[in-house]
Amino acid sequence: MGVVARARALRRKQTWAEKMMWSWLRNRRFNGWKFRRQHSIGPYYIDFFCEEARLAIELDGFGHWLPDNQARDEDRQKFLVRLGIKVLRYPNARLRRDAQVIRDALYQTLQERAPQNVDGTST
Repeated sequence: MGVVARARALRRKQTWAEKMMWSWLRNRRFNGWKFRRQHSIGPYYIDFFCEEARLAIELDGFGHWLPDNQARDEDRQKFLVRLGIKVLRYPNARLRRDAQVIRDALYQTLQERAPQNVDGTST
């Protein structure tokens, strides 16, 4: 399966957590930052990616806690860090429980990496 087809397939079968996060981020809703979902970087697909801030957001369901998957996630993290990409990783369950805490952390990280004014313009 090609890169575009794979990304489209992943977008079609989003988890509830990915749907929730995308509702915050799509169409520059999050203070004007542009995000892509299921963005391909090297051999990996990133749940959400902001090029301007070089920020990846990964949402983890139960399968990510299995040892083989943890090793793969660690390899992905190292790969992205080498490219200058910061990774924020959250368990799906935490998204529902601590939505505002996660939104605040995301906003803070974006401001540190790609500051914008209140109206969404770069500083």
